Amino acid sequence: MMESVNAAIVYYSSTGTVHALAQAAADGAEKAGADVRLRKVAELAPPEAIATNPAWGQHIQDTADVAEVSLDDLAWADVVLFGTPTRFGNAASQLKAFIDTTGGLWRQGRLADKVYSAFTSSGTAHGGQESTLLALANTFYHWGGIIVPPGYTDPVQFQTGNPYGTSHVVSSGPPGDVTLEAARYQARRAVTIAAALKAGRAA
Repeated sequence: MMESVNAAIVYYSSTGTVHALAQAAADGAEKAGADVRLRKVAELAPPEAIATNPAWGQHIQDTADVAEVSLDDLAWADVVLFGTPTRFGNAASQLKAFIDTTGGLWRQGRLADKVYSAFTSSGTAHGGQESTLLALANTFYHWGGIIVPPGYTDPVQFQTGNPYGTSHVVSSGPPGDVTLEAARYQARRAVTIAAALKAGRAA
């Protein structure tokens, strides 16, 4: 009997790519037996910026039913996966703005000892995917988190090739089966390790 695990999939997506990865991660976490909360971060871009890209505005409409993340979601979770498009080799400012509200939880030690992992997308093949995932890891270090990357621990990882976390190149079209399976696998791995940690602490 696996320990019950709470998994929060927290993401920012402007036109839908990272949302698709987040949905796959949520599916993987559920299949691994976790209670899952899929949460988007608030859109902070001004309407005139959003208006420059019809797909951006459309995606906001399409995901109106996805709940926005709260600090309670982080406090509740045993494992958190963060998803973001790359922004000049860093996480999107929308996700960073949410992370910057977590100081209270951090001071209370309520972000420590959880499992963390991350996934991303970029417009081009070398568009900062690895540096974005590594930049998010800096936050996890400060929180005292347990970073669980996918590594090369499953055959799908040899197809996608990113040991830091699932990533997708948007110029190649929407995420395909291999990339979505990598996201599912990454979440399953994170949940499985979180369950083992919970069981070990209980013992």
